[in-house]
Amino acid sequence: FQRKLQKPTLDRKNHIKVKADTANVEVSKSTGERPKWDNKIQYLLTCIGFAVGLGNVWRFPYLCQIYGGGAFLIPYLIALVFEGLPLLYLELAIGQRLRMGSIGVWNSISPYLGGVGMASMVVSFLVGMFYNTILAWVLWYFFHSFQNPLPWRSCPVFNLTGKSVEECELSSPVNYFWYRETLNITPNIETSGSLQWWLVICLATAWCIVYVCFIRGIETIGKAAYITATFPYLVLTIFLVRALTLPGAMTGLKYLFTPQVSLLLLHRVM
Repeated sequence: FQRKLQKPTLDRKNHIKVKADTANVEVSKSTGERPKWDNKIQYLLTCIGFAVGLGNVWRFPYLCQIYGGGAFLIPYLIALVFEGLPLLYLELAIGQRLRMGSIGVWNSISPYLGGVGMASMVVSFLVGMFYNTILAWVLWYFFHSFQNPLPWRSCPVFNLTGKSVEECELSSPVNYFWYRETLNITPNIETSGSLQWWLVICLATAWCIVYVCFIRGIETIGKAAYITATFPYLVLTIFLVRALTLPGAMTGLKYLFTPQVSLLLLHRVM
């Protein structure tokens, strides 16, 4: 007995349904893509904002002064060219190619390197905690900077006797305001202090600012970058102009750009 082969019949309704389901899957995949920057300027400003921090204003100048001025710049520039820039380019290239976070990127390279992504996440968290604590101090000083005279310009005076606080006279008004008025530290490490409500409020304000900047992801981060990335350079420019107008500015510039080659032999400079 011969049986005729029947051609497969195409159910048009089922075909349309399958096609529609495939289209829905493609749409869901497209909507699940990572968000993108509005333009390249926002991306560039965000990277610049990450590159400039307190170290540029705070640590770098006094490290140059301690470790020989121009002599310190030589190993610094060598490390920047042969270590800093290649690592920066490598990190940006991997992130742009794989379009993942730090954990996903290193897991994609090798499952054994997943801990590197976790470590970078923990470091970023700790750096955020560190910077927000300093930002709380900055807000505290910012609020007090509207007073005239400044509270750290002179020692506080007792109302009854008219004498200055002895603790402040033995130190300085700046140290007294920092250790007593701001931190209110205890006399020794064995004595436990309490929360300083003014610093708690400043710290909460700092975290609220961070939350507002990240509330809608890249969209709000890109908008905030226009201010956060350009304002530090404005402040650095103001500091530069002010420093150049101070007495002895030329002596300082000469010390900065005149390398003392003998200091390069010291291990602390290298």
